[in-house]
Amino acid sequence: MNKYETIFIVKPNVEEEAVKSLQEKFKAIVEANGEIETLDEWGKRKLAYLIDDYAEGFYVYMKYKAAHDVPKELDRVFGITEDILRHMIIKIEE
Repeated sequence: MNKYETIFIVKPNVEEEAVKSLQEKFKAIVEANGEIETLDEWGKRKLAYLIDDYAEGFYVYMKYKAAHDVPKELDRVFGITEDILRHMIIKIEE
């Protein structure tokens, strides 16, 4: 299993319960073939530049160990989830 870090930004107009639901959705994808080490809500923060006319977003950070196919599945699901502004998945080299 490899180590990964993922940060995703949720649109600021999404309800807090919906943000929790999104976190659980992505957490379940990771836990199907891996384990979460850290899941932090960084909260609503100002973006460096406008993304789809939004000046801020709700940041969530995950650090996890997972099989090599999990990041591809996460990337696919992030891409089709309307409430996600941006995401980044990084493999941690040891």
